[in-house]
Amino acid sequence: MFTTYQEALNWIHARLKLGIKPGLKRMEWMMERLDNPQTKMKTVHIGGTNGKGSTVTFLRSILQAGGYSVGTFTSPYIEQFNERISVNGKPISDQEILDLTNIIRPLADELENTELGGPTEFEVITAMSFYFFAHIQQTDIVLYEVGLGGRFDSTNIINPLVSIITNIGLDHVKILGDTYEEIAFEKAGIIKPSTPIFTGAKHPGAFHVIKEQAMKQQAPLYHLGDDFMVTQHESKPRGEMFTLHWDGKMLEQLEISMIGQHQTENAALAVYAALYLQKTGWSNLTERTIREGLKTAFWPGRFEVLSQQPLIIIDGAHNNEGITALVNELTTRFPHQSIDIVFAALRDKPLNKMIARLDKIASHLAFVSFDYPRAAKAQELLEISQSPDKVAVEDWQSYLLEEIQQLPKERILVITGSLYFISQVKPFICKNLKNITTSL
Repeated sequence: MFTTYQEALNWIHARLKLGIKPGLKRMEWMMERLDNPQTKMKTVHIGGTNGKGSTVTFLRSILQAGGYSVGTFTSPYIEQFNERISVNGKPISDQEILDLTNIIRPLADELENTELGGPTEFEVITAMSFYFFAHIQQTDIVLYEVGLGGRFDSTNIINPLVSIITNIGLDHVKILGDTYEEIAFEKAGIIKPSTPIFTGAKHPGAFHVIKEQAMKQQAPLYHLGDDFMVTQHESKPRGEMFTLHWDGKMLEQLEISMIGQHQTENAALAVYAALYLQKTGWSNLTERTIREGLKTAFWPGRFEVLSQQPLIIIDGAHNNEGITALVNELTTRFPHQSIDIVFAALRDKPLNKMIARLDKIASHLAFVSFDYPRAAKAQELLEISQSPDKVAVEDWQSYLLEEIQQLPKERILVITGSLYFISQVKPFICKNLKNITTSL
């Protein structure tokens, strides 16, 4: 038995050494011994490559505006581990993490001695969430974000009210496949029989695969761009505005506080799913709650402005699609300003393409190392870059403190790359920013 939160957390994180072990048998084994808590809740399942967390946030905020209590299971965390399991946007307590770990630990130990092997870190956390929402803090609905892929992801033992697949990109290619179609097949594994599926997949081949799997499961399919669409998009200083069209109807001038055109697509998926839920008994999901929920939705680490003077932006652009969206947004919003970029990434990402895009817009590029098992080293990233003004940095904390202090007023500092890196950067900057800006 663990007696402290830190002991529990250390045990959970130590399971990272087991890596990624696709498959559902370990989850099913643990759930059987817990009397299948995943069957005792109403859920929505959200998969895809980019935009999962934002879509979860938009839908959670809409549901909350309607007066519903909403659980969420998301990954990775940005500020604290506990936020991976949250109720109405509030992370569960340290004591609850400790209690849950002590419930799952004996199962993990027992499973270790079977032919299935011990559960991974993600499987442990997923199991904790199922038990929590079934037995400790019951909510009206729980939104489950897929961790990796979909078909063999540990969350894929739920039977949701609806499923959502955001846009599909080339990510985790060594595990999911190296084509849009192969990756879409894995993502489409969350489609359940007769369960509505909403998707924002843009790539024709990826959408064809999703459509094919939906037909096999006799699941009603709703596609962004065909069945519902975003029009009249307009960027605002602190967000976006758009109109949603469907079936001859529309919701005009919807406002979101998250920045980026791609966020209007994530918001549209959440709204259309909410409209479907409204028709199936969730009567509090009205136009008012949709508007209110969208406007108040916030997801950290997504084009988040940490400071206006100096202008510091963090963005978890962790793959090629994310970097593309970030570059588009920076060039649209700041066409005449110099941009300093700090970048860190995991080694298994399409680094050549990602860095090539950053090379084109950065006045200065700093590639940094950070503490994570799959993280690329700063020197590896530096050697890929063709930028004439670049540097490799091992101590990113000291570098950032110095960079912020010396940053000219007309320049922008953008810190981007792996979400695991962003989760380390944000609390560090927030802790030190007041002292830094006071001394300027």
